[in-house]
Amino acid sequence: MLQFTKSTEYGLIGLVHLADRRGEVISVREIADTYRIPRRHLGESLKALCRAGLLESQRGVHGGYRLALEPEGVALSAVVAALEGKPSLPSCETEHPEAVGCHVEPNCPIRSPIQRIRQGLWRQMEQTSLRALIDEPL
Repeated sequence: MLQFTKSTEYGLIGLVHLADRRGEVISVREIADTYRIPRRHLGESLKALCRAGLLESQRGVHGGYRLALEPEGVALSAVVAALEGKPSLPSCETEHPEAVGCHVEPNCPIRSPIQRIRQGLWRQMEQTSLRALIDEPL
């Protein structure tokens, strides 16, 4: 089953909070306290999103983060790639499947269907923007 890491979950929570307060510089403390999530872990996620160009940071007493792009311009896939890396290919899809020792590859019954599911999920994440997460009713 597809499951995001805590880093991705916290990063998405932070992004949604920042999108709701568009243009404002918001501290890690405020976001962490609002959602009762670990400040340090949230901070690490937001730093990674900043390095990926999705957030801007401001240092100092009134420091924090704000979105670097409009919510429509932030794809869920970009967030996942920044925090978890792009999804890896199964061993049979690499250039050298024999190097990873897959002995089933020549006649694997699940290779194509599983790869299609993975590609479909990634396409869906590419087509889902931060705006969609904000606009979804609870």
